[in-house]
Amino acid sequence: MAIIGGKNIKELVGTVVSTKMNKTLTVKVDTVKMHPLYKKRYIRSKKYYAHIDDNSNISVGDVVKIRAYRPTSKLKRWIYVETIKKVQK
Repeated sequence: MAIIGGKNIKELVGTVVSTKMNKTLTVKVDTVKMHPLYKKRYIRSKKYYAHIDDNSNISVGDVVKIRAYRPTSKLKRWIYVETIKKVQK
């Protein structure tokens, strides 16, 4: 959670899966959960659609940070914030 303007805004870190759509990127976020009975940890992943500007040069495999934002389309509720790690080509 980031505090922006006195509000708690959710931020997630994930890897870019697709950049084929216009002004949109698909980010896969992995979370580690624990089974309530057996206490075994397992990984859950979920894909989010995030809005980007035209001047961003993002490629598949980059680790990025996204932030919750007002709905911009049917599925987009997140906005691209920054690139944390670039992928080596």
